[in-house]
This record gives sequence, C-alpha cells and structure tokens, in this order.
Amino acid sequence: MDGLEDASDRALMARHLEGDPDAFGEIFRRHRDRLWAVAVRTTNDRELAADCVQDGFVNAFRRAGSYRGDAAVSTWLHRIVVNACLDRLRRERDVLRRAGDVADLDVVDRHDRHGEAETGLDVRAALAALPEHQRLALVLVDMHGMPVAEAAEVLEVAVGTVKSRCARGREALAALLADTGLADGRREPRERA
Repeated sequence: MDGLEDASDRALMARHLEGDPDAFGEIFRRHRDRLWAVAVRTTNDRELAADCVQDGFVNAFRRAGSYRGDAAVSTWLHRIVVNACLDRLRRERDVLRRAGDVADLDVVDRHDRHGEAETGLDVRAALAALPEHQRLALVLVDMHGMPVAEAAEVLEVAVGTVKSRCARGREALAALLADTGLADGRREPRERA
C-alpha cells in the first residue's frame, strides 16, 4: 500500500485527489467503524445506518475536491455522514406518513439479558424522543466522546449551541428516564406479555 498506513488523513486526501486509487480506501478503513456507530445512534437502525455510512462515503469520495482543510478529515466525514443520516430519516418519515404506519426502528439483541435489554430499550426510546438537534449533540459529545468544538463543526453550529443542546438534552433524558425508574435506580420489573 506504499506507506498509506503511516500517512495522515490530510495527506491521504491529497493523494486521493492526485489520483492514488488506494488513498480513499485507507480513509474509509480508518473511519468506517466510528462513523457507523454514530449513524446507528443517529438512526436507531443498523441497516439504515449502514446505508447512511455508504451514502456518506460515496458523497465524500465524489466531493473530495470540496474538502478545504479547515477542519480535520474526520470532522468533515462526520458532517457528511450525519447529513446522510438526517436525509434518510426525513425520507423515511415522509414514507411512513404517506403509508400511515408507525415504524419500530429498534432491534433488541437476542443475546442481551432481559434487564440490560430493557434498560437499553428505555434509553434508546428516551433518546429517540428528544428533538433531533439535541439527540445529535448528545450522540456526538456524550456517546462518542467528540470534543464540543469538533461536534460544533460537524453540526455546523456554534460551540455554545452544542453545549446548550447537550445540557437541555441531558435534562430531557433525565426527565424521560425518571418515569422508567432508571434515573434513581428504583426500576420495577415489567410485566411480560
């Protein structure tokens, strides 16, 4: 691969733009797992997340010339994948509205223990109930450990806006989870159907 593993992301972008057929593949290899995790948490659907990551990387490949270098390549890729997720979610909502159907976008891992699955479902449901802008800020900052400044670049908003969205999102999550008993550890076992 001629030193691709040791090259920086910016150097790989330059090599890609110069016609190196393997450079973008290395960028993909480095970032696909983290971007897929962001997409899963954004869409709450593994298959949809995979489609969004694919859409995002195809767009990044095609628009590599638009990368200006003012942000890290990873930040630029996050922005593209998050936008791909939002586009897909909007299309899905439109389809569901036209169909008059309600989607169940959550998949329970069959190998989880019951209590862990229940907790995961409650957290996912609470996260899904948040306004989109708060959910995205929390996914990037709290779940993926992205610095607030980088999340601001990905979301194309001010740093203070990300902080505010995270604070409001955390408050809303706490309120939503209080109803489940998760917030104070008093969870009661649910009735099984």
